[in-house]
Amino acid sequence: MNAVLRTDEIAAAAPMVARDICQEFEGRRVLDRINLSLPAGSVLGLIGRNGAGKSTLIRIMLGLIQPTSGMARVFDEEALKLSDSAKTRLAYVPQKPDALAWLTAEQMFDFLARFYPRWDAKFAHDTLRRWQIDAGKLLAKLSPGERQRVDIIRALASQPDLLVLDEPAAALDPVARRELLREIATRAGDAGTTVLFSSHIVSDLERVVSHVALLHNDRLLLNCLMDTFRENYARLWLPGEHASLAPKHAMSRRPGKDGSMSLVIERDAGGRWPGADIPGARIDTLGLEDLFVEIAE
Repeated sequence: MNAVLRTDEIAAAAPMVARDICQEFEGRRVLDRINLSLPAGSVLGLIGRNGAGKSTLIRIMLGLIQPTSGMARVFDEEALKLSDSAKTRLAYVPQKPDALAWLTAEQMFDFLARFYPRWDAKFAHDTLRRWQIDAGKLLAKLSPGERQRVDIIRALASQPDLLVLDEPAAALDPVARRELLREIATRAGDAGTTVLFSSHIVSDLERVVSHVALLHNDRLLLNCLMDTFRENYARLWLPGEHASLAPKHAMSRRPGKDGSMSLVIERDAGGRWPGADIPGARIDTLGLEDLFVEIAE
């Protein structure tokens, strides 16, 4: 696939790299030979259905889980053996934050500020107030949405070089989600922060990502620039009488009840759409959400 970003040159400069990652749980493979690099300053959107392995891959790349095989590196250090200095340069927001739940937000921020040299106390305080979160309330007593907001504030206040967000908008209302996306875009654009953003809310990702990766059936089906995706992937629809002529190579194929065939295809090396010359063929442009639905359904 000519759009895949897996060259040694990119990986060498990437803040976060996964190489040939395989993971099995109780004899069942959940990740199969995953290679993924985050170019410095990029915002990479990792998409896939619930249960596709996104959280597992993220935890392996952060060194929180040891893979069955393969390796991950962060800031050119082995992920499983990160130095304290490397840890101060990254921030991670899990899907369901639960750490330090016996503290208030204010107490947690005061505690964490000791470990992060660039901690922005004013940002943390002002954002808590703007989001109307009681700084003196125990984290365990906050609603899921409030708890997730506090963890997002915690991550951003550390001013990381690498920000990893695993389904960060799952418990947020639309206004909070939009503000989070705006903050991510600002951090990446102004400070050069590298961001890995996992979500199944594909419309959120389309607004901010520079790169996109699609995880499906244990494998990484797509890993490219967002602009490359728009130019090089499309839906090919064929009428029933010519469905048997469908190209053999496609990212997905879905038969219709009337015998028609819908495929997700990639431009060939000559810039042509495979199957476009089949009688009755129709080529439709794809948005990221369209692609996700075509493959995931």
